[in-house]
Amino acid sequence: MNDTQPELRTVNVVRYVTPLREGGSLPAIVEADDEFLYVLKFRGAGQGVKALIAELVAGEIARLLGFRIPELVFANLDECFGRTEPDEEIQDLLRFSEGLNLGLHYLSKAITFDALVNTVDARLASQVVWLDCLITNVDRTARNTNMLMWHKELWLIDHGAAFYFHHSWQNWQEQAKRPFAQVKDHVLLPRASELEAVDAAYKQILTPEKIQAIVSLIPDDWLTGDSPFATPEEHRQAYAQFLEIRLAHTETIVKEAQHARKALI
Repeated sequence: MNDTQPELRTVNVVRYVTPLREGGSLPAIVEADDEFLYVLKFRGAGQGVKALIAELVAGEIARLLGFRIPELVFANLDECFGRTEPDEEIQDLLRFSEGLNLGLHYLSKAITFDALVNTVDARLASQVVWLDCLITNVDRTARNTNMLMWHKELWLIDHGAAFYFHHSWQNWQEQAKRPFAQVKDHVLLPRASELEAVDAAYKQILTPEKIQAIVSLIPDDWLTGDSPFATPEEHRQAYAQFLEIRLAHTETIVKEAQHARKALI
């Protein structure tokens, strides 16, 4: 468990290495001025800054709970960066992504988790399933596990599809109380036999103070634009309230997952 105050470094992108043409977001491997490679998630991609917010909040919740998560960094993209890019699609993406983006440390030579090849124990499977139910992450299926094996350990990546309620903010307080029906498609659900124990342990860790510390990381610049809230801080607090409401209703959420698991085994 990581009990330190969350803090993200800020780097400047200096080189566009190669696109990762997966899904509609067109992430890319880039080099930053600290000489490390990052998988860069662009604010100018399809889901905009909402995907970056989901990636940031979900990733830091996972890190707090003790999961292995690549380091997240804020990544500045200069307005001149894309001028020499010959691909027009990528050039447009770079132009619309000027300013603050989000990078994940690139795990060189990591391989995609395959449930037919890689196994995890019941405790870890239950922990991942519980996390994804909390953050409403629809993107951990057998077709797209969004997990990597790196140095024989399981790493979680790509949480941009979490918190899908924030694409409309319609009845979000009620949505926070609802079970996560999509858990039935979770790649690790068949092995998740310890959900109640995980629920009790994780609710002790995710205190309101810890949640506040994580949502405080969201930059004001990502909380403006088409926001339904009057101020960035009001917007930020809505994420905290969503999580606090959801944590108060995990008994219902866990029961939904258990019922879905019984249908599979």
